[in-house]
Amino acid sequence: MPASIAIDGPVASGKSAVGSRLARHLGYRLVDTGMMYRAITCLALDKGLDLHDEAALAALGASVNMEVTPGPADDPDASRVLVNGTDVTNRLRSPDVGDAVSLVSRVPAVRKAMVAIQRDIASDGSVVMVGRDIGTVVLPDAPLKAYLDASVEERSRRRHAELQAAGRTESIEDVREQLALRDEIDSQRDTSPLRPADDALVIQTDNMTIQNVVDRILEEV
Repeated sequence: MPASIAIDGPVASGKSAVGSRLARHLGYRLVDTGMMYRAITCLALDKGLDLHDEAALAALGASVNMEVTPGPADDPDASRVLVNGTDVTNRLRSPDVGDAVSLVSRVPAVRKAMVAIQRDIASDGSVVMVGRDIGTVVLPDAPLKAYLDASVEERSRRRHAELQAAGRTESIEDVREQLALRDEIDSQRDTSPLRPADDALVIQTDNMTIQNVVDRILEEV
C-alpha cells in the first residue's frame, strides 16, 4: 500500500470528492490542502491585512499555528481546521474567503509555510492529500500521484450546481469567468504553479462519476 497518495487538479475537477471517498475506502486520513489556504485567508481577512501586501502575508504565514484534525465520529471525512487554536472550518466556504484565497495562496512565503505543515502531516503515512501542488512540490516522492482535470464547461456546471445547493445565485456565466480567472492565477504563479507531475496518472473526469474516478485510482493502488 502506498504511504501517501497525491491528488491534484484545478477548481471543480472533482479532487476533493474523489479524495474523500478514496481515503474512506482505504482507511487513510484525508488532508484537503485547499482548506488550509482558505484558513490562512480567513485569518488575513480577520486581521484586516492588505491582500496585495506580500510582506504582511509572509509574516502571517510564518507565525500561524495550524492543525488539521479528523471530523466527528458521524462524519469523519469532514476534517476540521484550527488556526491558532480556533476552529474556522465553518467559515472556509464563505464568499469573501473564496474571492480572496487566490491572492493569499500565490504568495511564495505563504506556500512555503503551508508546505512545511503539509509535509509534517504526511510524514505519519496513510494519507490522501488533495491540492494543486501536492505531486509536484509537497510530496514529489509520493508513490502514487493522480491529476484530475475536466473542461471549463463541465467544471463550471459542477461549481454552479454546488453554489445553487448552497443558496447562492451567481449565473453560470459568472461562475465560468471566476474559474477562468482562478485557473490563470493558479497556473501562472511563479511559485508552485498548477500542473501535473511528470509521473502523475492524468484522468479527464468530464464523463466520469466520482466512483469511476476512485475505481481508476484504486486500479493503480
